[in-house]
Amino acid sequence: MEQATPPAAGVDLSPAAIDLGRVHLLPCGIRNNSAVAVSDYFKPRDNGVEVDGIRVEESFFRGRKLQGATVALPDGYRGYVLEKNGEKDTQGMDGDVSSFVSRAEFQNITYWNHDTMPSAEDPLPRCFHWLTIANAVSTFLPPDLVFYFK
Repeated sequence: MEQATPPAAGVDLSPAAIDLGRVHLLPCGIRNNSAVAVSDYFKPRDNGVEVDGIRVEESFFRGRKLQGATVALPDGYRGYVLEKNGEKDTQGMDGDVSSFVSRAEFQNITYWNHDTMPSAEDPLPRCFHWLTIANAVSTFLPPDLVFYFK
């Protein structure tokens, strides 16, 4: 019997007209889907501290002090803010799969910690190392180098 492959979600990146510059990754969940004047309430500022070559910012959210750092996406990569499209992509007999549309794009992520200072050992900066590994693994090797890996 043939196994059905799970359907893939559709992502439309073409309408990303808004360049946010940077987005914030907060150490909490916010249950709100409506527009909010975030900049009226969340006001990050540089506190003059640098750790591991990373400039630290601070802000407060619901009375809790947050310390954050801005990380640029690697060259050749862009981040997107996606919204679930109201339509469903029907693919195969396994059912419906959601489709997404791009609403904005960004080049920088400011991540926030509430108990620790940002450092190069935090999960977000470390995850970008995997992009280098993925590129190395997926790079085509010329035939004269293949025998070294047998």
